[in-house]
Amino acid sequence: MRVIRGRAKTIDADRDVSRRLLSSAGDGEPAVRVWTPHRQIAFGRRDRRLEGYDRARELARERGFPPVERGVGGRAVAYDGETTLAFARAEPVADFRRGTDERYERATNAVERALRSLEDGLDPVRGEPEDSFCPGAHSLSLATEDGGRRKVVGVAQRVRQDAAVVAGIVLVDRRETLADALEGVYGALEVPFAPESVGTVASEGGPSDPTVVRSALEDALVGDERADATVESVDGASLE
Repeated sequence: MRVIRGRAKTIDADRDVSRRLLSSAGDGEPAVRVWTPHRQIAFGRRDRRLEGYDRARELARERGFPPVERGVGGRAVAYDGETTLAFARAEPVADFRRGTDERYERATNAVERALRSLEDGLDPVRGEPEDSFCPGAHSLSLATEDGGRRKVVGVAQRVRQDAAVVAGIVLVDRRETLADALEGVYGALEVPFAPESVGTVASEGGPSDPTVVRSALEDALVGDERADATVESVDGASLE
C-alpha cells in the first residue's frame, strides 16, 4: 500500500499525480491519497455536452475558480484551495466487470468512520438533499439544526481493465464561498441546484481544520493495511 501526501505545484501537475495512481494499482500496488487540491471548479463529462458550458467556465473564472475537466464523476464540484479535501483509493482488479458495488461500499464506510471519529462526533447519513451539487447515489450528508440536511461528501469511481479508483470530495469549511461559486456555474448550465444544500464539516458542527479531517480520512481509507504502507510525498514520489 502506497500513501501519497501533499500537492503538486500546479493544477495540471497535481492532477497527473492522481492519474498515475491507477497505473500504480495496475502494476499490483494499491494506493491512497487524501489532499487539498488547488482552487478550481472541476466539470464532469455531462457538463461538457450542455449549451451553457462555455459560459459556466467563464463564471467560474470570474469567481476566482480556474475551470478544469475531470474524468471521474458527473457534475461540477468546487475546491476552495485551502479547506476542501479530495480523496482517492486505487487498487488492482482481476475482473473489471465485478466489484464495483463492493468498492463503493468500502470507500463509503471508510469516510463514514472518519467523520464519526472526529472529536465533535459527526453523524453522516447516506443520500443527499434535492438539487445538490454533483448528484449521485453515493453521497453523504450531515443533519442541520433545523432538521434538514446538507451534502458534504460526493463519491465516484473509475474502472479500467486492470485497476479501479474510488475518489471523492469532502467539504470541510467555507460553505458560503463554495455555494456561491456553484450557484453561478449550475445556473449557466441550467442544471437544478439549491445553494442551501451545500454543507461542510465545520458548518454542521465539526472541526474547520482540514488537516484534522485529512488525517482521519487517510487512516480510514488505509485501514488494516497501515502496517504495510509506505508514505511518500508528492515532491519525492516515484509514480511511474
